[in-house]
Amino acid sequence: MSETNEVKKSATRKKKPADLPFEAAIARLEEIVKAMEGDAVSLDESLALYEEGVSLIRRLSRELDEAEQRVQILQKTPDGEIKPAPFASTED
Repeated sequence: MSETNEVKKSATRKKKPADLPFEAAIARLEEIVKAMEGDAVSLDESLALYEEGVSLIRRLSRELDEAEQRVQILQKTPDGEIKPAPFASTED
């Protein structure tokens, strides 16, 4: 079975993005992108894949935001004590 057919089949299974582990959700998103870059999917299938992809992107983005909030950097205070400090984002 071709990769495009496999992507189409998995799109019809409609597995909820929340049901997939993080890494599997990324892999599924990559499958969706490959399928949509090709020309072997119909308009209806493309729309279904697009909706699934948007849902995955939102979920993955939310998980990454939550992980960033939990990340803490240990910093040494002037008196030599080590305390957790909030993660400082490098984004401007």
